[in-house]
Amino acid sequence: MRSTATFLTPALLAATILAGPASAQTTAAPATAPTTTTAPATTQPGTAPATTAKPQTAAPAAGAAAAPAATTTIAAAIAASPDHKTLLRLVQAAKLEATLAGPGPYTVFAPKDSAFALLPAGTLDTLLAPANVASLTTILKNHVVAGAMTSDQIRAAITAGGGKATLTTLSGQAITASLEGQAILLTDAVGNKSYIDKPDLKQTNGVIHSTNGISLPKLG
Repeated sequence: MRSTATFLTPALLAATILAGPASAQTTAAPATAPTTTTAPATTQPGTAPATTAKPQTAAPAAGAAAAPAATTTIAAAIAASPDHKTLLRLVQAAKLEATLAGPGPYTVFAPKDSAFALLPAGTLDTLLAPANVASLTTILKNHVVAGAMTSDQIRAAITAGGGKATLTTLSGQAITASLEGQAILLTDAVGNKSYIDKPDLKQTNGVIHSTNGISLPKLG
């Protein structure tokens, strides 16, 4: 059975962005591959037990290349991503490109276009209005944590924290990381939940974790 978590309905998400906390709906966690268990072989009476061969360790292929080093900044990676066009538009409106191109390092939880598509018509235009730039900037900074944390490091912090890790964002507010099955679950200050569904996009000044939802701060 696939795991589920709650996050804001489109109408209430718009209200939360501009006003404060709201209630939630259900979204599916990323699917994980099932683990296959092989039953042990049985030994027939009078038959010598089978000899278990030691697993062979394959030698690395000759000339195998290491993973290439990152060559782009977080800002450049978002600009080039086919899944983060809306995020790019908002980052540009908030004039955060210089921050995300700076030395950092940063950890960015980057909502995909499909997350923003849940917003009701007109919400993005409202956020992009000059009068709402300060709120937009706070919302975007709520997706950025100082320091580069891989998914393994986030999992280690969750374990060390007894099942939860508090990550303070550049907005000054925290998001809470926990595990639901094998998925990393992010819970924001208003109870909105999202999952990391594409982790560890490493850049020269940090790491991006693509998410299926928006992490909101308390505003106002």
